[in-house]
Amino acid sequence: MITINNLTFHYGRFTKEVLRDINLTIGEGGIYGLLGPNGAGKSTLLYLLSGLLTPSSGSITVNGHNPRNREVAFLDDIFLVPEEFTLPSVTLDSFIEVNAPFYPKFDKNAMLRSLEIFGMGSDIHLGRLSMGQKKRVFMSFALACNTSILLLDEPTNGLDIPGKRLFRQAIIENMSDDRIIIISTHQVLDIEKILDHVIITRDSGVKLDERISDITAKLRFRFTDNRQEIDSALMSLPAPAAANIVEIAAPGARGETDLNLESLFEVTMERPDVIEQLFNKTQS
Repeated sequence: MITINNLTFHYGRFTKEVLRDINLTIGEGGIYGLLGPNGAGKSTLLYLLSGLLTPSSGSITVNGHNPRNREVAFLDDIFLVPEEFTLPSVTLDSFIEVNAPFYPKFDKNAMLRSLEIFGMGSDIHLGRLSMGQKKRVFMSFALACNTSILLLDEPTNGLDIPGKRLFRQAIIENMSDDRIIIISTHQVLDIEKILDHVIITRDSGVKLDERISDITAKLRFRFTDNRQEIDSALMSLPAPAAANIVEIAAPGARGETDLNLESLFEVTMERPDVIEQLFNKTQS
């Protein structure tokens, strides 16, 4: 479980707050999408959760631990894959031999399976890989550590189109009911189909924090060329001769539409008052 209470953070005493009075609870396993415009503090929040940064005020509890204390029982059950990283120029076997002991639930067979999904073998030297290949290897290692919390910052950057599809497959195959995976990204189309929950931040606060099932039960996402429907929609994103529209679901409407994550993000940015009213919550 992750609990965030009145969290505020800024990088210097006289700098603008990156996060302000954030309250958030993640109490069940699932794949969470963390979205927001540039500067909304998404990466900062991941670094705070992993204990690499200290809150300016407020508190964070991760599985009963204060992340900043960096206790062994905390560190061996959380893994952060940052947007940018370096790997040593060693063989994969050497990398595993040195790093796997820090993670008691590491499963080498699971790592080999993820590498197989990514189309890679185990007889590789990390110093001879492209950035995209390194990302596939590091992601495979992170998944194989079987930590209850996995934090991914822009994980599909540097992956080609097949790599992004294989990334989704690897995530799904390594998911379990009690595992929390938080993916911070701007590449919404890369993760849209695998999310269980969406968190959207803006202006230092949380504007949306909902399950996908609840979102698609209350909002309709459609593509239409009907001008009357476009003009009356809650929001529309223009396309050639048509538009992606967002509508509030009619009372008693049956069924759900597929999530359009880009449209959801835009309507949350443009109509936060409607989103707040619709989900009957006062967001921070």
